[in-house]
Amino acid sequence: MSGDTITHVITPTAETAGAKRQTPFSQSRAARELGLKRSEFDLAVHLGHIRTLPDEGGGGRRVDRAEIERLRAQEGFPEALRRRVEAVGTRDGAALMEVTAARFTRLARLGLVTPVKFNLNRYRAVVWLYLADELLEFTADPKSATLLNQPLPEVLRSQLDTGLDLRARNWRGRHLGFLLRQAGDPWERAGAVASMLDQVQVSEIVRDPYERAYLNRFRPQPPAHCTPDSPAAHLTERITTAQDPDEIEWLRADLARAVEEARTHRPAPSPAPRCTDRHPAQHGHPAEHRRPERRHPAHHRCPPAPERSGRSRQPEQPQRSEPVRRRERSRRLLGRFFHRDT
Repeated sequence: MSGDTITHVITPTAETAGAKRQTPFSQSRAARELGLKRSEFDLAVHLGHIRTLPDEGGGGRRVDRAEIERLRAQEGFPEALRRRVEAVGTRDGAALMEVTAARFTRLARLGLVTPVKFNLNRYRAVVWLYLADELLEFTADPKSATLLNQPLPEVLRSQLDTGLDLRARNWRGRHLGFLLRQAGDPWERAGAVASMLDQVQVSEIVRDPYERAYLNRFRPQPPAHCTPDSPAAHLTERITTAQDPDEIEWLRADLARAVEEARTHRPAPSPAPRCTDRHPAQHGHPAEHRRPERRHPAHHRCPPAPERSGRSRQPEQPQRSEPVRRRERSRRLLGRFFHRDT
């Protein structure tokens, strides 16, 4: 039996092996290949240290294998890449800059150092994180010596007294830049700008409901994942949505330009117009719209026509007196009697 059996051995071809080598990595796989935590990998993509590609199958962005090899070939890999994406909080940031935590917070509120991400702790307090490299660069700048070692100028102190806090606004500007760099389509760019505005502002700019629904498909999700309608979700929405009037006006103007460009590139899909004629006439001509027949009220109805019989209608006989009718009746009875006897 074994001598009569033909066994086909399938060996991988060069084309199959080459296609496998060309397949890009998912983001989770790419993070493992680079020896990074997922949060470190996401921040590296955010900062542009790792280039990603859109997935043709719609499964998110991917990382080309050539990009992995490029990063591995860099000097000091992977420690150098980890240092570039190291993010620290207020206490560690103050220690790097050799200042108190209170002074560090004042510098951050003034917008002199910009947060790169934020988290919410278990008490729903906002924890701002800053790039360690940027803090060290700020400290090494000779222009920053007076801000680090001397009392703040009167102008800056007055701004802090009025409640100035630019941390959320500076983060929004930084995050919008990241979204625009990742966008590869005019509608994606418009969706990135729309993500910084609330729905009321967007509906005033984009009045067409079909166009607005299409725009929402490209609206990125907030970076923090919270339960919908929870206090944490409302706090995250407040951070990720423009609050200052001048910021709102700038974003509204930018959204109007982005949507106009997206319309030129590709109009938003809308449903086809409905056909009101359900019984078209023959020969392909549309049926005419007929007005409904008007019915008369009951008291205006015409009387029904008299029924027709097969016999012709006899002319009316003149009226006769009672004695004459009696004589005619007696004559008819006598005529029938004599006719029967004969």
